[in-house]
Amino acid sequence: MSPRVVFFGSPEFALPSLEKLCGKYTVVGVVSQPDRPSGRGKVLTAPPVKVFAAEHGLPVLQPEKLKDPGVVEKLQEWAAEVYVVAAFGQIFRKNILTIPQYGLINVHASLLPRWRGASPIQSAILHGDSVTGVTIMRIDEGIDTGDMLSQKEFPIDESITAGELSFQLAALGADLLLDTLPGYLNGSIQPVAQPADGATYASMISKEDAWLDLSQPMEVNLRKIRAFSPWPIARVELAGTVIQIHKAHGIPAGAGKPGTPYIYQGWPVIASQGGLIVLEQLQLPGKRIMDGKSFLAGYPGWGTKLA
Repeated sequence: MSPRVVFFGSPEFALPSLEKLCGKYTVVGVVSQPDRPSGRGKVLTAPPVKVFAAEHGLPVLQPEKLKDPGVVEKLQEWAAEVYVVAAFGQIFRKNILTIPQYGLINVHASLLPRWRGASPIQSAILHGDSVTGVTIMRIDEGIDTGDMLSQKEFPIDESITAGELSFQLAALGADLLLDTLPGYLNGSIQPVAQPADGATYASMISKEDAWLDLSQPMEVNLRKIRAFSPWPIARVELAGTVIQIHKAHGIPAGAGKPGTPYIYQGWPVIASQGGLIVLEQLQLPGKRIMDGKSFLAGYPGWGTKLA
């Protein structure tokens, strides 16, 4: 008889793990974040995990905080032997950690102990890591400090965005979770403490982090553009107008004053330290995303031609 599972998760990253679990185990309940206002109209929107759970007839709990009244009682009522967590976004305390027989198992999007915390995918890109991966681990009272069960690496392509990397790691994590759980539950896979060295922390991302600093090297700003796609979207202010940059690539070049807009081979570019940032997709306030050449057709006075 397979153990009963409670799943904790909210965003798209968590969906592959929940889908895989439902195919192999008895998922008796799902805990997700509350519905939040979303989009320009601030329409109250359910998290993807809640939508999936509702479509598959799974009971859902959406506490603002895990310490809210009735949460522990509902978890005890569900009587699951193991809890699985993927991108849930809340801290677990001892009163919940001690409920299931096999504890809480987390799908974490980094090679721990590197990039513990809330933004491991963005942090790996921002810092120019060449490889990342997924760790299946036991949750303790710390922030991603628990013992590890398994890991799998994934190379970081120099053009990949955080959204694209998240999609890849979500699938990788779901497969690794399903490969790991049977051995963990039967005792053939034993938890191993994280290495003492190499721990780094990935803090929460905010909109303020997304501003480009064009006095910085071009490579630094290009990593920001990739790391902050699809949210919060890298941005720069030119002549009083905020421009969001959805996609870009760089051209090493000595020409151009950092922070100045130019036109290079028919594309809008911005000079950064050591090179030109070619704006492949951008967005003006209140406008739709457009490609760089379409943008120039409507804004021919963008800048001086370099070539």
